[in-house]
Amino acid sequence: MDNKTEKWHALHAETAIIEWKDLERFFAKGNLLRVSNQLDLVDAALEIANDNGACIEKWMADGLLAAVANEEALLWSKGESELWSVIVLPWILVQQRS
Repeated sequence: MDNKTEKWHALHAETAIIEWKDLERFFAKGNLLRVSNQLDLVDAALEIANDNGACIEKWMADGLLAAVANEEALLWSKGESELWSVIVLPWILVQQRS
């Protein structure tokens, strides 16, 4: 298994369902990124971990990766969403599952 595959599996093993209350402080600090459902959460985490600037910039320009908006935070604070997360310091990546 190559290094990229090993890193992907390690990140995958660290994904978890998380409640908004556990994310609020990261949101307040600006360390919370929303990953669109059009992307795989672990694939996004891997590109961030590998510091793939070109890919990250494209996703941000396309709205596939972004800081969590206040509107999203308000919705999530009401407990109306299932959120998955993975940590890629200093970021917490979060994705809403339907």
